[in-house]
Amino acid sequence: MNLFATFADHVRSAVEELAREGTLPADVDVTRVVVEPPRDASHGDLATNAAMVLSKEARMKPRDLAEKIAGKLSAVAGVAGVEVAGPGFINIALDASYWPRVIAAVLTQGLEFGRADIGGGTSINVEYVSANPTGPMHVGHCRGAVFGDALANLLAFAGWSVTREYYINDAGAQVDVLARSAFLRYREALGETIAIPEGLYPGDYLVPVGKALVVKYGRTLLERDEADWLPAVRAIAIDSMMAMIRDDLAALNIHHDVFFSERTLHERAAGNASVIDRLLAELRARDLVYEGRLAPPKGQPVEDWEDREQTLFRATLFGDDVDRPLMKSDGAYTYFAADIAYHKNKFDRGFTRMIDVWGADHGGYVKRMQAAVKAASDGAASLDVELCQLVRLLRNGEPVKMSKRAGDFVTLREVVDEVGRDAVRFMMVNRKNDAVLDFDLAKVIEQSKDNPVFYVQYAHARAHSILRNAKEAFADLPPSASAFTEAPLEMLGDEGEVAIARLIANYPRLVEQASIAREPHRLAFYLYDLASALHAQWNRGKDLPHLRFIIEDDRKLTYARLALVHAVALVIASGLSILGVGAPEEMR
Repeated sequence: MNLFATFADHVRSAVEELAREGTLPADVDVTRVVVEPPRDASHGDLATNAAMVLSKEARMKPRDLAEKIAGKLSAVAGVAGVEVAGPGFINIALDASYWPRVIAAVLTQGLEFGRADIGGGTSINVEYVSANPTGPMHVGHCRGAVFGDALANLLAFAGWSVTREYYINDAGAQVDVLARSAFLRYREALGETIAIPEGLYPGDYLVPVGKALVVKYGRTLLERDEADWLPAVRAIAIDSMMAMIRDDLAALNIHHDVFFSERTLHERAAGNASVIDRLLAELRARDLVYEGRLAPPKGQPVEDWEDREQTLFRATLFGDDVDRPLMKSDGAYTYFAADIAYHKNKFDRGFTRMIDVWGADHGGYVKRMQAAVKAASDGAASLDVELCQLVRLLRNGEPVKMSKRAGDFVTLREVVDEVGRDAVRFMMVNRKNDAVLDFDLAKVIEQSKDNPVFYVQYAHARAHSILRNAKEAFADLPPSASAFTEAPLEMLGDEGEVAIARLIANYPRLVEQASIAREPHRLAFYLYDLASALHAQWNRGKDLPHLRFIIEDDRKLTYARLALVHAVALVIASGLSILGVGAPEEMR
């Protein structure tokens, strides 16, 4: 039950009826008509801009058209009043009989309440994390990992067919550096005293890799040239790092459907062309790849500009600022060439909608990749990029020192082990992804209203505590939430109870809007507001006994209020599930 979608249909029906009467053109465009909560709750329960956006087509003043639409809406069942405000906004107030329907819908649908179908089952690829396989994940990766996973969950709940993907950057210089670092640990495992030179990875997470190499190869690698041992060491090191990364992600309850290897794009088996070779040939045949020179950069230097003739992609034809190099001076492909091939591979797998989650330091790369996807798919696919800003890790307001294990950063696993998965996941989406986030290890374990994850989870636990206590007072209460649809819900007339019902009614719209905007943080904010409403009503009952959820001498009223409590618990559990956060029934 989506209250706002239902009334959007009522508004469209009113407009269509006016069109049949000749007041509006027969083909009037209602796509820009929206129904939403009014900015000021005192103005009613719903508001629509219908008269404002249709007045030009109707050749009427917005207020005059609003009066006509309002007249039609006044006859809709459940409407207590319709008012035209300002230049032509229409505010709708619902009568008290409407809110029990909302609670009944939650009790009937359970955790499915709020599920949407705006995705229509369309396939969408969400690529997130994609950290280089050169060590354990650090806290900087954490935000993109949680944001991407919560976004994927949200899109799935809103009706998309989501594939969660991780791009393994297992080609290029950084994995050769990894292999050389692992080789030093191999020598160390054989008894040598080693020093880690600048430019190699110093963390002791490579110590087990060195030992594994000894088990497999003994001392034989020492007898080989680097060109011989490097591929073997690199393969084992990458596999070990990816196993570590998967384990770190599992600690956050993050599991990808696809792990795609960059190396497969470069491979030329039996002398055949690589995936990148074939893509560039295809683009060249369409005159989208050419040999030329880039103009010198104006203003800020462009990092990939070289004053030489080189292979270039016509990115400017697709909205980019300059054409982009595809090959380095040594004949190797640029990262950009591999990225085009990778996204073309996604398109070939059936994805016309793609979302990449990147760190904010990749902001300058967005326009060229969107141009590349448009070109590689001949305009059939689109790429959205969500950038995640930095996380500042603090403890009581002070920066946290670097990890001894990793050498130069704090690992994600250390943070999860210290404060728990739920705290990490909730707090990482408790602010918009493009804003810097301060994550204070001391604050996120506080049991206070100032700690959002505790406050929301405590509301869910409090709801179940109320239900357990009610069972002691009324032993024959039904065990399932769905059975509470038989409760006399019309008795829920207190202003606090109605306020909770209004919040619950907004949940389906919130899911839709957050998924369209790609903003799971809206869900975290909403859950905090709903938790606050439940806590506030519980506190009112402490001061005013007649408002308590359990009235031992009034079974009917208790039954109705427990139905409301069940509804709150279900919506909180649903929202927390989308965010990947647990919904405990008890907290000590």
